[in-house]
Amino acid sequence: MTDARVHLERPRSDRVRSSPRYLLYPLRPVARWLLRRRYDVRVHGAEQVPTSGPVIFASNHVGVIDGPLLAIYAPRPVHVLTKQEMFRGLLGWFLWRSGQVPLDRYNADPRAVKICLRALRQGRTVGIYPEGSRGAGDLERFHRGAAYLALVSGAPVVPLTTLGSRDPGGTSGSLPHGGATIDMVFGEVCRIDAAPWPRTREQVEKASLLLREHMMVQLDRARASTGRELPGPLPPTDVETDPPTGVTDQGAP
Repeated sequence: MTDARVHLERPRSDRVRSSPRYLLYPLRPVARWLLRRRYDVRVHGAEQVPTSGPVIFASNHVGVIDGPLLAIYAPRPVHVLTKQEMFRGLLGWFLWRSGQVPLDRYNADPRAVKICLRALRQGRTVGIYPEGSRGAGDLERFHRGAAYLALVSGAPVVPLTTLGSRDPGGTSGSLPHGGATIDMVFGEVCRIDAAPWPRTREQVEKASLLLREHMMVQLDRARASTGRELPGPLPPTDVETDPPTGVTDQGAP
C-alpha cells in the first residue's frame, strides 16, 4: 500500500481524484482481439518495461491511433495523457473511465500533472507524447512534460517508437489501411534522478534534452531493427497547432 505521505510532497497529489481504472484492465484483451481483426500489431521489447513500480512511457506521435495502441498493448495498463478536446460526450465518458487523463495543451495544467503524479506515486504507469501533436514522429519538437514527471517522481522512462500507425501521405486523423503492420518498439529505460523541490527550469530543460537524445537513439534502433521508416510529415494544410513550449521550438539544437 502506498504511504499517504508521498502525496504530500510538492506538487501535492492528495487533493486530486485518482484516474479511474475499472475499464482500464478488463477491456484490454477485448480491444486487442478487435484491433488484430484489422491490423497486424507487433510488440517488440516488452521485456524492457519494469514489471512493477512507477513507469513513464514516452512515445513518438504520428497517428490518431497511437494513444489507443499504447493503452491497449503496453505490457502494463497505462494512464495516457490525452488532449482535453477528446473528452466530450460518450467518448469523453469512456476515456475517463478507462483511465485516460485529460490535458490542456495550451495552458499550464496542474490538475493533469497531479493526476499523473498520483498514479506514479501509487506505483502505476503513465503515457505521454513529448511531441505534443501528431506529426512526422521524428521528435523534432519535444516538450518538457515527460522529463518533469521523471524529475518529480524518479520514475524510469521507457521510450516507445510506433511505426506504421499512419500511412505515408495520410492526414492527422486518418487510420492505417486495413491489414497494415504496426510495430511498437519499447526501448531501453532512461533513468532521471529525482530532484527535490523547488525544481528549476534549467533542470527540466537539461533533463528534457537528455531524454530527447536518448529517445532519438531508440527511434533509430527501432527503425533499423524493424526495417521500417516514419511516414513523413503531415500534409501542409493539416499541421495541428501546438503551443511553443518545447525545448526544440525552432528545431533540434
